[in-house]
Amino acid sequence: MRGGVDDVMRRVSPFERLALAVLRITIGFLFMQHGVQKLFGWLGGEAVALLSIRGVAGILETFGGALILLGAWTRPVALVLLAEMLVAYFWRHAPRGFWPIENGGEPAALYAVVFLYLTARGGGGFGIDGLRWRRSRSRRRRGRG
Repeated sequence: MRGGVDDVMRRVSPFERLALAVLRITIGFLFMQHGVQKLFGWLGGEAVALLSIRGVAGILETFGGALILLGAWTRPVALVLLAEMLVAYFWRHAPRGFWPIENGGEPAALYAVVFLYLTARGGGGFGIDGLRWRRSRSRRRRGRG
């Protein structure tokens, strides 16, 4: 009998690159919104002092979110944003209670997990990193021939 998990995975795998791009673009777009709230007071936020801890967070969130959205330097940027979310969670949320649902830390925890994944996986082919990789691979092939 033909079928089973292997057949399903073969049919799903062509969509993996697209799903990764949708995840990366969505996370970057949503994360950037937190930054513009802090930096500019947009989207119902309140602008904070640029050189404060929240100001630095706003810079990381705005520009880091934009880079994630574009798929530029995805792994190192995601690593920095992962660190920011871990600091945010353990410094601001965890002292209020153990469970993220109780301490308001679900967004920080979820962003941390997604940034961990992007650090390990990269941004995929649909972004600036993928374009740079394809160009460098093409140059290397032409150099050998």
